[in-house]
Amino acid sequence: MPNIILTRIDNRLVHGQVATQWNGTIGANLILVANDKVSVDELQQGLMDMAAPTGVAMRYFSIQKTIDVIGNASEDQKIFIIVHDPQDALKLVEGGVPIKKLNVGNMHMAEGKKQVATSVAVDAADQEAFRKLQEAGVELFIQRVPQIAAEDVNKLFS
Repeated sequence: MPNIILTRIDNRLVHGQVATQWNGTIGANLILVANDKVSVDELQQGLMDMAAPTGVAMRYFSIQKTIDVIGNASEDQKIFIIVHDPQDALKLVEGGVPIKKLNVGNMHMAEGKKQVATSVAVDAADQEAFRKLQEAGVELFIQRVPQIAAEDVNKLFS
C-alpha cells in the first residue's frame, strides 16, 4: 500500500506555495504530479523542478501511469500527489489509487465557473466529480495554505 500523505488539487501544480508551505508541513519525500499534459512536457517539468524542495524527489506521470505504478511505491516513500483538477483526482480514485484525503487548494476562475471559496471556482462537472469523490469515501477539504483555517467543504456544492 503506497504511503500517500496528501493529494492536492492545484491548477498551478508545483510552485513555491506547494513546495515550501505544504510540503514543509506534511514532510513528503516524493512529489508526484499526476497530469497527462505535464507528463510529456519537459519544459514545464524543468520549471517545477526548480521550485522543488531540496531532497524531495519529483515525478511526472500520466494519470494512467500513476494508476499502474503507485502500488509499487516503497513504504519509505512519503508521497504528495498533485493533480490539476477534480476530474483527474476522480480518475485516480476510480483506478484504484488509495486517496483518503483531498486538499482542494486552487482552482482558477474561468468561463462557466463560479467562485465558491477564496481560491476555488467550480462548474457543474467539477461539482459532479467532487460528489463522486465523496461517495468513494475521500475526505475533501478546502485550504489554500496550511497556516489558514480550512473553509467549509459544502461551498463546493453551492
